[in-house]
Amino acid sequence: MEKLHALVAQLQAVMANRDVALYNHDFLRTWDKTPNEISAVMLVNMILQEMYKLNISAKVFNGGLAVSNFRDKSTRTRFSFAFACDMLGLSVADMDETKSQISHGETVRETAAMISFLTQAIGIRDDIFLGEGHRYQKEVSDTVAQAFHEGVLPQIPAVVNLQCDEDHPTQAMADMSHLIEHFGGVENLRGKKLVMSWAYSPSYGKPLSVPQGVIGLMSRFGMNIVLAHPEGYDLLPEIVDIARKNSVASGGSFAISNNMSEAFVGADVVYPKSWAPIPIMQERCRLLHAGKGSGPEMAALEKRGLEESARFVDWQCTAEKMAVTKAGSALYMHCLPADITGVNCRTGEVSQDVFERYRIQTYKEAGHKPYVIAAMILLSRFPDAAGTLRKAIERNTPRMLL
Repeated sequence: MEKLHALVAQLQAVMANRDVALYNHDFLRTWDKTPNEISAVMLVNMILQEMYKLNISAKVFNGGLAVSNFRDKSTRTRFSFAFACDMLGLSVADMDETKSQISHGETVRETAAMISFLTQAIGIRDDIFLGEGHRYQKEVSDTVAQAFHEGVLPQIPAVVNLQCDEDHPTQAMADMSHLIEHFGGVENLRGKKLVMSWAYSPSYGKPLSVPQGVIGLMSRFGMNIVLAHPEGYDLLPEIVDIARKNSVASGGSFAISNNMSEAFVGADVVYPKSWAPIPIMQERCRLLHAGKGSGPEMAALEKRGLEESARFVDWQCTAEKMAVTKAGSALYMHCLPADITGVNCRTGEVSQDVFERYRIQTYKEAGHKPYVIAAMILLSRFPDAAGTLRKAIERNTPRMLL
């Protein structure tokens, strides 16, 4: 309990800063949040993890609804959102747009307001359409805030980005939580070399938001970031600029390499992950909007994308590449599911031996996400998050009867 009370005291001190304004605000992109706001999410995440270990219930809601809207497939994030909501005392309603009035022309503004009357949180994944996902989430967030101020809604639901076209903040912050745990404190991230690398995949259309989220967040903590990718696989330039500026401000460094093997040299952390070229994603969006998602034009685009990536089939995380990392034992990270050579594909992002060596670590990495999501919701819905958590700890209701 001593550790728990110390963490709550730290949270209270962070929340006292004037640049912390998380109550009644959304969580869409990490780079829109101040360093103290990021620290607050990390601290609540740590408090909730400790409460779970100590069998203390974190149900700060006595019932209530959370709405999830997954406009793309999901396993880890879908269940992490459900875990997070249940942890706080909320039930989840999963919105299926095919069963709504959206197909009859209902606007985003109307839908957002109608699903929010008694809703405490809304989680949205919208990562398919480059240039549109964040904009959609922002419209939902602006709508529910406006509806509250106009007297339509009794509260402003916490709108949480469960992945868009620009950022994947719940993944990036779960990754950060994993790094803090692995290296023994956030202060120990300073000076560590992290390689965010493109890796070959037999699928062609993976979003850019995971690598963008990683460089956008980790660059704020004094890490030496290397973004590695073949020519033509650039990330969005405005987000690369954010990471570069973050690195300067935090005392770290930021570099781009077009050689995966060279980038791995001396790395403390490697994150090999496939993503699609921006022109391919843009063309894919155009075809989907035109209703050609399963026609010959889409098939031709997929063929072109696969032919392009096949030129870089050697961009795979192998034992040979891991051997040149720091002491040959850099931490391997992945958002999962990874494309594992000889397991779920012929040739993929990572060799079977490397993945198996780090498999448990990647599962632990994923295990931080429910707590991160719960932290975002709690901070958005309670004006005194530290006080609320202190009451839950003092109440000391068992999470389960042992």
